[in-house]
Amino acid sequence: MSKKALYLLGIAITIILGTFLYLKFCCNCSMKTPTVAVEKKTVAANDTTMVRFILNGSGIDFRTGDNLKFLKNSAVLLTPVSDSIGIGIENLKTFLASNSKQKVIITGYAISDETNNSTFENLGLARANEVKNYFVSKGLTASQFDTKGEIIKNWKMISDTLIGPVEYNFPALDTTTVVNNEWNTLKEKINSDPLILHFNTNKASDNLNAVEKQKVTDILKYLKNVKDATVLIVGHSDNVGNRDANVILGQKRAEFSKDYLVKNGIDAERITTESEGPDEPIGENSTAEGKANNRRTVITIK
Repeated sequence: MSKKALYLLGIAITIILGTFLYLKFCCNCSMKTPTVAVEKKTVAANDTTMVRFILNGSGIDFRTGDNLKFLKNSAVLLTPVSDSIGIGIENLKTFLASNSKQKVIITGYAISDETNNSTFENLGLARANEVKNYFVSKGLTASQFDTKGEIIKNWKMISDTLIGPVEYNFPALDTTTVVNNEWNTLKEKINSDPLILHFNTNKASDNLNAVEKQKVTDILKYLKNVKDATVLIVGHSDNVGNRDANVILGQKRAEFSKDYLVKNGIDAERITTESEGPDEPIGENSTAEGKANNRRTVITIK
């Protein structure tokens, strides 16, 4: 083969090889799907150390992201407080006014490395009382709050400020106690100012005035709700005539009063009658007025 032919063959081989290598490497690169870098976003979890202002109990549920604040080592509430907390306090005021038996336990917290410069046994209790006093200054009733204080290892802080180191608990009402207190109060009212019916000499009258009728209503209400309660009617007389006759007269007056109560819906079996005759005067038997006061029956709850 001539040199010229060899030269031409070398050129051809070079062209073929170059084309092959180009197609294999360069074109494949350009045909690849471009890789797009995907940025992985990290979603921050909720800040579980943030202490919210929460009033949550039976009949009230108020929450706001703001809160009361105290400087470290201090029991003095930082003021002014936010408008959202002010709204919460007004809600609490309305709730407690409508639920006079409800108590709120305010628990104040302090960190173990804080210095207690208050007169209270611990800084947490001092903070609880500071919040109570602030609530009272806004028109809430002091008797509806109890306070506690606890020392803990840490609390949410921003710089040297503690965020909301106070919690509010609404203990469930003991309905049995509330009901019993209601009826005990009514019984005390009835017996401290009992229904007294007065009588003319040897006569009886059931013409009651408005106050006396209300007392009968109170007795009926009490007996209706306290099933084991009974009524005691004690008859009295002045000292005119024979004592034994006056004891009998006092008993008749007690029986007359019993009949009146039975006519007004009280079960006769729940009424006990007695007579003291002339033995327990409340007026002077030497005067007409005193004698009139002594001729009576006194009706109470046993």
